[in-house]
Amino acid sequence: MAKGRGKGGRREGKKASRSRKERRRRRPTHGHRDDSEKPTQAGGAGEWIKSIIITLVLLVVLRTLFVQTFVITSGSMEDTLLVGDFLVVDRVAMGTRIPGTTARTPGYSSPRRWDILVFDPAHEDRMKLVKRLVGMPGDTLEMREKQLFVNGEPQDEPWVRWDDLEGDDEHPWMSWQVDYLVSTQDPSEYRPTRDNWGPLVVPEEKYFMLGDNRDFSMDSRYWGLIERWRLEGRTLFFYYSYDRQSATPFRFFREARWDRIGKWIR
Repeated sequence: MAKGRGKGGRREGKKASRSRKERRRRRPTHGHRDDSEKPTQAGGAGEWIKSIIITLVLLVVLRTLFVQTFVITSGSMEDTLLVGDFLVVDRVAMGTRIPGTTARTPGYSSPRRWDILVFDPAHEDRMKLVKRLVGMPGDTLEMREKQLFVNGEPQDEPWVRWDDLEGDDEHPWMSWQVDYLVSTQDPSEYRPTRDNWGPLVVPEEKYFMLGDNRDFSMDSRYWGLIERWRLEGRTLFFYYSYDRQSATPFRFFREARWDRIGKWIR
């Protein structure tokens, strides 16, 4: 009986051992992934990449058709716009130019006198400028001793800054103005200067732009009129601003102009 019980015990021990081995084989270990997880992980990575691509495409479309950002790098629009101002520009208002063409998408607004606009100047293909629109199609413009006249009426321009009250100068670029003089003006005697020029007649589909810092702005007085299709958009508000000319380390953060951020541009 004792011998029989020993054999039975061994048989039962072998069965228990086999049962434990089978459980170990069936139980997934912490050091290995279950093959069933692999398709889910691959699909997750694909969805992540797809989301990034869609986001980038939407950002490109948004920037191309709806809004544009612009950074002020010169003082030609001071004090309205300062060096270091970051602007948001509405491209939808006047219609967006289709890249590579002069055609535009429909807009909900037209250019208005005194608008501050971003545009593509005719004299520089790789540059965008921002100036104030002062001359509309059909207008007669003239400046006498720094005073702007539109259709014979002096204009009140509270945003204008004058820094050089004594100087005035001629410039060879101003010769384009001769072709747009009023009929009563003798072209042979016309000598335009920075502060005295005109009267000029703005033709259809053309616009005349001036900087607010009149003594230190290269604008339509010098390089001429702007075609309608060159207008890129109307400035809206500042989304950031800092003193770019400061010598302070980390000036992008330490010299931020917090009072300008979010302010609408007028």
